[in-house]
Amino acid sequence: MTRPYALAVAPNGARRTHADHPALPMTPTELGECAKACLNAGAAMIHLHVRKADGTHSLEVADYAAGIAAVRRAVGDALVLQVTTEAVGIYTPEQQIATVHALHPEAISVALREVLPDAAHASAAEAFFDWLWREQITTQYILYDTEDVAHYWRLRASGAIRPGRHWVLFVLGRYSKGQLSSPSDLLPFLAAWQAGADGVGEATDVTPWAMCAFGPREAECALAAVLQGGHARIGFENNLYLPDGSVSPGNAASLGALTAAATPLALAPMTADALRELTR
Repeated sequence: MTRPYALAVAPNGARRTHADHPALPMTPTELGECAKACLNAGAAMIHLHVRKADGTHSLEVADYAAGIAAVRRAVGDALVLQVTTEAVGIYTPEQQIATVHALHPEAISVALREVLPDAAHASAAEAFFDWLWREQITTQYILYDTEDVAHYWRLRASGAIRPGRHWVLFVLGRYSKGQLSSPSDLLPFLAAWQAGADGVGEATDVTPWAMCAFGPREAECALAAVLQGGHARIGFENNLYLPDGSVSPGNAASLGALTAAATPLALAPMTADALRELTR
């Protein structure tokens, strides 16, 4: 028997361009082609960033509509399509929330520290979290460190984030030049996750968690997470290299570095529908 795990691809991010890698998808057409290749490589979800005409990061509704349409043409509903709300120092919490309201997507990712940076934003953020839950938009809360994990559990304890219809992502490391992640970076997150779950009386396997990592040990970090019962996000947003240090030819090959290591251990990537069931 095999144990399933969710494999998501983050194919481009907000900052990298073709100058960083010619196979990094930037246009809607490129996103569609990449989505199809990654579906065939085992992905259940695509974490979608879109760009303006000049190639810079966008949360504009029209840019998202074009990217979403291209991916749907390429793969239909065979991938969960997760819209990012990442600010990149450009968009305010109000603008991030407005984009999601306008798009009403199947799934989103949102960093707690961006949409709820201080107490002044608490009312709007908590109303947003409630709306996401009621509208059945699968939400992935991005947690950058153990304080973010603790913040998440405080919001759970207060009822601001309700159980179900969401999961979380642990970011192993920082978005900085030369960032290299290690499997040991996962350990503080897991300890904080356990402590928070204990505090609200929830088993740690009730709310799913996933991780992303930086550098050539990305697949190794992902395998460590999957072995611990978690899920993985792989892709050019965080890492352009294969485990041997060579440049990956594309996002599908990067996914393959994980699946090649996981398959002999009876670990198999789940389908998009299985992921939908997991996070409903």
